[in-house]
Amino acid sequence: MKTLRLLLWVGFICLAITVHAAPTVTCVTEENRPVNFWENGKVTGFSAEVVEAVLKEIDVRADIQMMPWARAYATALHGENVLIFSIMRTPEREHLFKWVGVVSPPDSSYLFALRERKLKLANLGDALNYNIATINGDAREQYLESKGFVKGRQLHGNAQPKTNYEKLKLGRVDLWAMSDMVATDIVRREGGDPSQVLVRALQLTELGSGGSYMAFGPKTDDLLVERFRKGLEAVKANGTFAALQKKWF
Repeated sequence: MKTLRLLLWVGFICLAITVHAAPTVTCVTEENRPVNFWENGKVTGFSAEVVEAVLKEIDVRADIQMMPWARAYATALHGENVLIFSIMRTPEREHLFKWVGVVSPPDSSYLFALRERKLKLANLGDALNYNIATINGDAREQYLESKGFVKGRQLHGNAQPKTNYEKLKLGRVDLWAMSDMVATDIVRREGGDPSQVLVRALQLTELGSGGSYMAFGPKTDDLLVERFRKGLEAVKANGTFAALQKKWF
């Protein structure tokens, strides 16, 4: 009888550990200052620190990796327990991911041009006549493709936002599809005044102006996704999110 009770007790402990333990999560992101970027041997930035705060809040271990966006996107979409940030939530992506919550400030997307070019767009159709720098696989590129723009013709994809800005300055492209926050940050870090260097030739209004998210692919268990949702809610409720926003912006 004692042996039976001992076995039952051990089984109960093992079950409790199994229920409460969470798997190690892989977090993937791209170079996208100031929300997530590589510096001093680690991934940092506003969104990266929000994710770290959530991990601490829910006591989950994670390996945070930086990679080109197209690879990060595919890794999260097809992998299990892979968290991607910061990802724009679009109608095309709505049913592809399990959305946790917003981890970046409000932002808008534009087709930028050099102010000196004095290029004007009345509507999106006008942009079909120009070469546009995009990030491979990002929401802006996907949106433009859905509107009839073709990679290799109007769209010229790269992995790094800074590369696209350099191509714009050199005249290799006419327009740059990028978020307002990231574009202005790059210009400032390159020593320029965004208001003097760039012009917002056209806002991509259909992409909205809300913040980007963190999300899991469809193979991740719903219980883990919900655990992260509650962790993010707690980080926002206890003031950590606001404190990080003040720190970075």
